[in-house]
Amino acid sequence: MDANDIEKLAKWSAPKEVQTKFGPRLMRKAAVTPEFSEAWKNSKEELKSLGASFSKNQNGSWELIWWQELPEEVKKLRSESIEASRATKADIDLPHPEGLDYRPFQKAGIRYALDRQGVLIADEMGLGKTIQAIGIINADPSIKTGIIVCPKSLKLNWERELEKWLTRQLTVGIANGSLPETDLIIINYEGLVKFQKEISSKQFDISVIDECHYIKNSKAMRSKAVKEIKSRRKVRMTGTPIVNRPSELYNIIEDLGGNWGSSFMTFAKRYCNAHQTRYGWDFTGSSNLDELQKRLRETVMVRRLKSEVLTELPRKIRQIIEVTADDSIQKRAVEAEKAYEEQSEQRLAALHAEVELSKAESEESYKAAVARLRDAMQVDFAEMAKLRHETALAKVPAVIDHIKNALEDNNNKIIIAAHHHDVIEELMTGLAEFHPVKLTGETKEADRQAAVDRFQNDPDCRVFIGSITAAGVGITLTASSHVIFAELDWVPGNITQMEDRAHRIGQTDTVLVQHIVLADSLDARMAKMLVEKQEIIDSALDDHHPDRNEIVYQPKIQAATASESIAKIEKEAENLTDEQIADIHKKLQYLAALDRDYAANRNGMGFNKIDSAIGHSLADRSFLTTKQAALGMKLVQKYRKQLEVFQTV
Repeated sequence: MDANDIEKLAKWSAPKEVQTKFGPRLMRKAAVTPEFSEAWKNSKEELKSLGASFSKNQNGSWELIWWQELPEEVKKLRSESIEASRATKADIDLPHPEGLDYRPFQKAGIRYALDRQGVLIADEMGLGKTIQAIGIINADPSIKTGIIVCPKSLKLNWERELEKWLTRQLTVGIANGSLPETDLIIINYEGLVKFQKEISSKQFDISVIDECHYIKNSKAMRSKAVKEIKSRRKVRMTGTPIVNRPSELYNIIEDLGGNWGSSFMTFAKRYCNAHQTRYGWDFTGSSNLDELQKRLRETVMVRRLKSEVLTELPRKIRQIIEVTADDSIQKRAVEAEKAYEEQSEQRLAALHAEVELSKAESEESYKAAVARLRDAMQVDFAEMAKLRHETALAKVPAVIDHIKNALEDNNNKIIIAAHHHDVIEELMTGLAEFHPVKLTGETKEADRQAAVDRFQNDPDCRVFIGSITAAGVGITLTASSHVIFAELDWVPGNITQMEDRAHRIGQTDTVLVQHIVLADSLDARMAKMLVEKQEIIDSALDDHHPDRNEIVYQPKIQAATASESIAKIEKEAENLTDEQIADIHKKLQYLAALDRDYAANRNGMGFNKIDSAIGHSLADRSFLTTKQAALGMKLVQKYRKQLEVFQTV
């Protein structure tokens, strides 16, 4: 028996590619037929060896499943695509301006892009993604019109690079108050939204989206505006396609039409460890990262690291510098953070408990409890942001001292990254003797390059101070090999972007990156979390294999699944007898009476704050309803170690 024989036994569906633990395979389905059933009786093992079997569908009905391997030619093409996505050179003749030429790895990137209609150029920052995008325009004579979308701060840089590298007789214009009547239009994201209707009515030969991680949120106006751009060829560019977590990739993949054929939920279950929590679906994790990287490279992504293509580029070293809170202001700032954090934990634990308890009441109660929790979390986030701001201000004198010591060498320069305007101004004042320049979101476009040029070329200007988001893209600061973060950002991609203003083509020295934090502060813990987050991102995009393949984030609070949660409680309560309810109540009262330290030390198992609040609430009631008992049963099961000596009175 062979595949042809199986084909005749049923009316099989068209093959569908499915990702399995054995890799990608083709799956075909069919209704059960007498012919197949008879063959199964006689040749069961043979049919199984060929991938055919019975299976139950979601409705509980039997159907036929036939698993097949991908054709060898498909496997070969995909393997070649993966190799091309990593290639550091390519045998290709590309038009280039006189006196200029592409680096070998840039030629390979252009070659990869020319072989597909949609491409994600995800080379590490500093490897010339802009030049590769222009190279695509130069190499494809059918491109006569195009639109380039970029952050506002990069519009002039794009104009300069096109003037320098474009070999085609195409006109270039920047969209400001109106859309220019030019072949190539440069426009920022805000302008794209403003002129969305007009742009969506045009047909372009190419669309280039620079810093495309800006469209990770499908609901954002700029993401919707990008999706409405009609273009034959799509080029998307970012050195940080994953800024925080793998779920951010989906919108970019969908925009490129990567032929993955999967919904967001399918993608999230496979690559984001999507799972239901007590508050709804959580998409913030990660899973199957090696497979995700492989699929990206097979379909849309070309990505090379600086360590792979710039052997002459020195390495990057990261350090966390913990500064002891010595003066009273610093101590008060750290203590204020700790005090509020503790209060917040207790308050949120109680509200989490309310959410759980409301499941034993009604959907309306559940939604109201979720709303209260969500509001409290927003308030706490805002308050902690204020406290972090105060801590940053308190830390400034220590940061200035550290920088002055680092500047003892009269030839070196330093890049300083911060968030808040007043922190930046204090740094400017404290370091005035080193003739600093600054670049923030308020810096005019024309003044950005002037600040960069002065830092790069003026020996007296030894300090560059930039806000992490405003100065993190589109500029080169290779005059310095020392980057100091006076404040941190929750997002690893933003940190990396800022670091790589110095660690890029043109750098000749090892780049030292230092995060200055007050000991025991929230930023001190943040610095360590950022390392963990970056490991996740590296594993999805590159060939790094950290010990952990998942990081725990604060789950989003949703009320959409309230009815499901309540229905589950109701089902669990259906079969509880009065005796079981009474027993659960007694066990909860026993647990509530336990000394917390004693409980924590017993068998290495303690109570978390949320469970403690739920347990005490239930234990204090004169009696339990069936739903409340079903809720309490989970706690009884979870803390069975503490109940080992429990005796029913």
